Amino acid sequence: MRIRSARRSDLRLLQDIERAAGEPFRTLGMHSVADDDPPPLDLLESYRRGGRCWVATDPLAATGDRPLGYVIADPVDGALHIEQISVDPVAARRGVGRSLIDRLAALALEQGFTALTLTTFSDVPWNAPYYLRIGFRVLHEDELTEGLRTIRGEEAQHGLDRWPRVCMRRDLLPARSSAPAPPAASAPASASASVAVSGAP
Repeated sequence: MRIRSARRSDLRLLQDIERAAGEPFRTLGMHSVADDDPPPLDLLESYRRGGRCWVATDPLAATGDRPLGYVIADPVDGALHIEQISVDPVAARRGVGRSLIDRLAALALEQGFTALTLTTFSDVPWNAPYYLRIGFRVLHEDELTEGLRTIRGEEAQHGLDRWPRVCMRRDLLPARSSAPAPPAASAPASASASVAVSGAP
């Protein structure tokens, strides 16, 4: 998976991804979420110009450099807040979302942020339960910063609190240097030398 900055020519495709990613909410009876409009082009362009919009592509697939998913983020109280992350359902279970978040975490560390944060539905399988699996934790009410409280208030005004929502955080710790590991023993001739890499949807 390749993660790159979004281009202006990507933006309409990102809107298409957003619409497609909303459709599975219908199966849960969350029709208003599925029907919600994607971010407008001028908003996506402001994220792109600000260097805060990234896309995932698979250069080895038939789609080539076409975005399969995207993420936009804002600085909020010392953390990089994931404003939106969406993956085209045709690319589900290929590690697209995890790749975007891992790349965002690395960029956040480089820029001096201490964490990634987001808000999401607590009971939707591909929302909070998924983020828990990839290193986020649910924040208690007394842990919310002013910025997160403002975001939650705006979401409530938008009607998203019809379903339970939570704030989540993934703390970012710089990699610790350590002594070089001793050389690994040679594997027996019969052992497999391949490495399987799997990812969440």
